[in-house]
Amino acid sequence: MLRDIGGWIKKLAGSSEQPPSGTGAQFDEYVNSAPSNQNAIDCVPGWNHALPPQTGVTAGKAFLYNDPRIIWAIEQFGSIENCNILELGPLEASHTYLIDKHNPKNIDAVEANRLAYLRCLIAKEILELKHAKFYLGNFVPWLENSDRRYDFIFMSGVLYHMHDPVRSLELVASRTDAFYLWTHYFDEEALPLSDPRRKAFLENTRTQNYRGIEIHLHERSYHNAWKDKAFCGGIFDQHYWMEKAELLNLIEALGFDDIRIAHDDPQHQSGPSLSIFARRSGDKSEKNEERK
Repeated sequence: MLRDIGGWIKKLAGSSEQPPSGTGAQFDEYVNSAPSNQNAIDCVPGWNHALPPQTGVTAGKAFLYNDPRIIWAIEQFGSIENCNILELGPLEASHTYLIDKHNPKNIDAVEANRLAYLRCLIAKEILELKHAKFYLGNFVPWLENSDRRYDFIFMSGVLYHMHDPVRSLELVASRTDAFYLWTHYFDEEALPLSDPRRKAFLENTRTQNYRGIEIHLHERSYHNAWKDKAFCGGIFDQHYWMEKAELLNLIEALGFDDIRIAHDDPQHQSGPSLSIFARRSGDKSEKNEERK
C-alpha cells in the first residue's frame, strides 16, 4: 500500500504529471522549505477542521477540537479514563483529539475516506495523540468480522451518510453497551417541499421492518458534492435519513433503555439534527425521563 500512496495522493490532489524544466526546478512531490507543521497540512487537500491555536497552522474552518457535543457525551457516560473507545468516522481527528485528552486506554478510529484518513494521520502527529490508532476502510464489514467489544462508541456525523443505517446501528449495538450518536434526521414538518434543505432528497422512501418496528428511510443523493476534495460524505451516493421517533424506537429495540437527547435542532442549516446518548443500564423497567 505504501508504494501506491504517493501516486493516489498525486492523482487526488491534481499534481502535474510533467517533469520540472529549467535550472533549479524541483519535483512536485518534494518540499524545499524548512520542515513545519504547515507543510504537513498543505500536502493533503480538502481540510474541513481547524486545529487548536497552539499548533500554529491554518487548516479548515470548523472549530470542532472543543466540540460541546462530545463534551456532553462524555459527561453522560462518566469518566472514560482507561476505557476502550471506538470512533466511527473521525474525519480529521478533531473529536479524536478531544477524546484522547480524557486518557482512555485506547481509541480505534475507523475512516473510509482516503484523504480524510491521511489528514487524521497528519493531525495525530501534530497533536501528539497518545491513545489513537487509525484504520482505513469501511467499518461495516470490520464490525461484522470482529468480536471485540468497546466501553463506549462515538458515531458523530456518520449515521445519515449510511446506505443501511439500521444495519449500522445494529452492529454498533452488538459491540457496546453505550454509544453516542450525532445525526441528521428527516422531519416532514421541519423540511417542507419548499425548504431548500429538501432538495437533496429523492422521491424514493424505503420502508424496513425491524423487530416489529416500521422504519421509513428517506433517500438522498450528494448531487456531485463528492467531486470536492473536502467531501466528507459516505461511501455510496445513495444514503438514507431516518425519522426521529423511529430512530429512538430502534435504539430501544436494540436493548438500550437509558436514552438521552440533546442539541435537537430542527432548523440546522443542513437539516434537523440531534445528539443521542444511549446505554444499557441493566434495569429495563426504569423509564427514561429525558426521552422525548
